[in-house]
Amino acid sequence: MSKGIARSLVFWVFIGIFLGVMFGSIGSFYEPNADNNAFIAFFHDFSIASKAYTIDPFIKGLKLLMGPIIFLTIITGITRLEDLKTLGSLGLKTLIYFEVVSTFALVIGVLFGELIKPGHGMHLKVESLDSGDVAGYIAQGESMPSSASGEILHILKTAIPHDPITPFVEGKILQVLVMALCVAIVLSFTSPAIKEKALNYLESMQETFFKVLTALIWYSPLATFGAMAFLIAKFGFASISGMAQLLLTMAAAVLVFIFVILGFICLLGKINIFKLMRFVYREVLVVFATSSSETALAPLMRKLEHAGIQKASVGLVMPVGYSFNLDATNIYLSLAVIFLSQAFDIPITIEQTITLIIILMISSKGAVGVTGSGFIVLAGTLSALTMGDGSHIIPAVTVAAILGIDKFLSEMRSVGNLCGNVVACVMVSIWDKRVDMEKFRYALDNPNEFRVF
Repeated sequence: MSKGIARSLVFWVFIGIFLGVMFGSIGSFYEPNADNNAFIAFFHDFSIASKAYTIDPFIKGLKLLMGPIIFLTIITGITRLEDLKTLGSLGLKTLIYFEVVSTFALVIGVLFGELIKPGHGMHLKVESLDSGDVAGYIAQGESMPSSASGEILHILKTAIPHDPITPFVEGKILQVLVMALCVAIVLSFTSPAIKEKALNYLESMQETFFKVLTALIWYSPLATFGAMAFLIAKFGFASISGMAQLLLTMAAAVLVFIFVILGFICLLGKINIFKLMRFVYREVLVVFATSSSETALAPLMRKLEHAGIQKASVGLVMPVGYSFNLDATNIYLSLAVIFLSQAFDIPITIEQTITLIIILMISSKGAVGVTGSGFIVLAGTLSALTMGDGSHIIPAVTVAAILGIDKFLSEMRSVGNLCGNVVACVMVSIWDKRVDMEKFRYALDNPNEFRVF
């Protein structure tokens, strides 16, 4: 039993989290420009520096592997479809699902903000904020399009790669998806002999990349340590206590969305949401620890394929979902706007709340491939939320109030986005009859037999 535990990646990830929190907690007592204890200074410097040697190279390595894996999965999956009409049907159902569920997520954020009122009684003043730390986010947010037509053009421009190499190097999922679709469509028109030969070669390449990925995943406990140590040492527990109600509200909203909204959707497909979450809990843990939903994208795609979902469905729904189905990010955006209005004593009407949801339905799709996207889109949304005379209802500079806890909120967003995309892939596949239900239910009952790492 002890040998089994020692060989468990989950066990070592928990060790990484524990040690990271411990190192970061000691380092958080460090005070700049003060005569600090050498012991505390060592832990602070070590925790801050650990990010560059653990989580950063881990994320970079994953991004380098993620592009080729997604590229090969989409090509092999779509090329084996019966015809291109099937691709159109699957794509249309995917987009419909994303838009409906994303809207529910926005409403959940507004409802929790209005019911729990996490910012009520804080009485913050705009004049007391230091806008220097968020000036870059505000500038990027204001540059994002706020109209539907402008947003469509922005997404189309973002999706077209300038060259065939950069999307793989920088991990730009949407651009990799577009290139893979083009190659798959071209390959679909070739002769059966050429097509089969090409697919065999591509599938062998895909298998090789997955083996490299499996090896890299075992580095995740170190990455987990670095991420947690840096997070706690950098921002400390003081930032958490000051915004505890917002953090708890966000956590409650994400949990309700997963187990109630997504649970009901799963019920329509005769799937138990608790079994589904148990099936992906290893990936959820890694995502929570590293604060990046991208860390589990490729392993999840492999696991869902093994569980009976067709490769074409997994290859299309999962990558597109990571760009257009960011459910927890939508919850964060709508909840954050309501929170800021309460914290700064700026009332917003029902009409303005409806306008907020409409704006977010557009702007939340515009964060594709942008680092710090949630924070940037939040600033852009506040810039677009104006009164009749053109003045801003909530100044964009107010986002500085939650900058200190955005990293903690990011962990919740990452986990929620992952769970939302898993459910999306399962439900769209059921809707389009691209899943072996008997095998999938067996996988949910026996998750250990379908482990990727």
